[in-house]
Amino acid sequence: MQEPNLLWRPSNQAKSNISSYIKWLNTKHIVDVADYDALWQWSVNNIEEFWLSIWNFFSIKSNTEPTQILSGHAMPKTTWFKGTEVNYAEHIFRNKTENHPALLFKNESTELVEISWAELEQKVASLKQYLELKGVKQGDRIAAYLPNIPEAIIAFLATNAIGGIWSSTSPDFGVSSVVDRFSQIEPKVLITVDGYSYGGKPFDRTKEVEKIIEQLPSLKEVVLIPYLNNKSHINYKNSTYWNEVVSEKNVKLRFNRVEFNKPIWVLYSSGTTGKPKAITHSVGGVLLEHLKYLTFHNDVKPGERCFWYTTTGWMMWNYIQASLLCGATTVLYDGSPAYPSLDAMWQFIEEARITHFGTSAGFVSASMSANLTPSVSHNLSSLRSIGSTGSPLSPESFDWIYREVKKDVWLASISGGTDVCSAFVGGNPLLPVYSGEIQCRALGCKLEAYNSEGKPVVEQMGEMVISEPMPSMPIYFWGDKNFEKYTESYFDMYPGVWRHGDWTEITKRNSIIIYGRSDSTLNRGGIRIGTSEIYRAVESLDFIEDSLVIYLDKDNQDYMPLFVVLKKEAELTDDIIKTIKTTIRKAYTPRHVPDSIIQITEVPYTISGKKMETPIKKILQGQPPEKVISTDAMRNPSALEFFVKFNVSSR
Repeated sequence: MQEPNLLWRPSNQAKSNISSYIKWLNTKHIVDVADYDALWQWSVNNIEEFWLSIWNFFSIKSNTEPTQILSGHAMPKTTWFKGTEVNYAEHIFRNKTENHPALLFKNESTELVEISWAELEQKVASLKQYLELKGVKQGDRIAAYLPNIPEAIIAFLATNAIGGIWSSTSPDFGVSSVVDRFSQIEPKVLITVDGYSYGGKPFDRTKEVEKIIEQLPSLKEVVLIPYLNNKSHINYKNSTYWNEVVSEKNVKLRFNRVEFNKPIWVLYSSGTTGKPKAITHSVGGVLLEHLKYLTFHNDVKPGERCFWYTTTGWMMWNYIQASLLCGATTVLYDGSPAYPSLDAMWQFIEEARITHFGTSAGFVSASMSANLTPSVSHNLSSLRSIGSTGSPLSPESFDWIYREVKKDVWLASISGGTDVCSAFVGGNPLLPVYSGEIQCRALGCKLEAYNSEGKPVVEQMGEMVISEPMPSMPIYFWGDKNFEKYTESYFDMYPGVWRHGDWTEITKRNSIIIYGRSDSTLNRGGIRIGTSEIYRAVESLDFIEDSLVIYLDKDNQDYMPLFVVLKKEAELTDDIIKTIKTTIRKAYTPRHVPDSIIQITEVPYTISGKKMETPIKKILQGQPPEKVISTDAMRNPSALEFFVKFNVSSR
């Protein structure tokens, strides 16, 4: 196999946060390691000692010291740091300063605004007081139907300061999708907007909000943010306006510390194939994981500006505000990343002077396909790193970033998920960047690739597994009393070993390649093929906008169709079909070549931007669409129509 391109080497390694940590470990006589590989090996072979070092390095605030670091190595049901009580928001506000803002915010129609640490603290304290006066206490759930706006950050921090449990969705979710989520946790308070704007168009959601309220009988209070219209109103007896509950000036912000393993928030699986799983994380586990990952693997430093394009319905919203834990400024944007044009986000980097810019592989691919040249059109001098997640970033996208965005930028592709609200693999300021490869496995994450016999392999594609517990693994799924759904989700294939559901390869450099979801595997002639390989070859062609490949195996006969979206309303001709097949065959093997190529107008996506391979596969296998897909959890429900009508038997 051809060696990948070396795209970036680190400079000033000694100034990185992880170098400071290595030096501290040596000074404290905990461990003496020569390089990152040795540090990672120590961290996964000695997980109690490693996570205790994280606790001490970051000077975690607790009333007491832990009496036990880990209850045991068997998963699930592991517990951490017995005897301690912590608060996530408290660790954020120990970074308050007058030297730089806490938040920066912009939407499609407003100018960039700054929120100081003093203003953030005042509004969090005021909202916390209001919630407590309304009877909210530790363990109560606060639900939010909000865009990615400062009010969402304020509401989460106030909830967490009380010891409450946060849960949010974005207002582009449909009523049934929201109710499917929030009804599981029975929230006491709903914080909501009246609507939102996207792509220059307003979307009034007041009627949807009223329907949601009707179906959540546990609600006692509703707080309305008139985001779209200052005169908005909802019909609910116990409702009040946001400005009325954050106006109190003379309130001191105090924090209620809760037991380490108590919930901080409830996140949700995509919900495209059934009722969303209510994934519940611990306050202590998330605190330690976020401090570790953003400090060491993102190398976030005080005063830097950190952005990730996200909504409140995706775990990256929870993740990126953790930059506040590092003393950085969290940058927020609400709206379309392609409005008024596709270079809007590149312009935003220049305008907000963003240091760390996070996006999706799809956005990078779209920018590349549109032949954008951000290095020419924009001043990106502030930009130190680019993060990418959501789906595998192709080698061509790696190369494009270094050619057209910035030659000396640090590209940190990451992979993890809602399941841990962090990344298993990702960036490292001590290591080089190779085209198409993720730099490393994260500290404290014993990630391995298992072959078909359940044995760890290197330089081979295998099932991604985690064989030692991590503090930010879910403590449970809400309402899953016997851990049945939890066990089925992660431990059905390898008892006691977390199976994440991705195909991965650990290279000879200990870097990582992700090939796509293993539950949508293309298994032809005994050869396992990652869907990302097909997409890489197909989407490198100038006339391809997007693609979706599905493998069907029925009655011992396999069929692998490739669905393509062509650019500029082009039509699928015999010459184009031949070019696609030849390109795939040359890039990989004859087994990678699809049986048929079919033109479609759009690929179905989840709201968080993931191709819906598995649900479409089930539809093509004849399962009723309403049983395998919730259209409320989709970004483009109309894309389903083609696949519902598509007749596999007539191919």
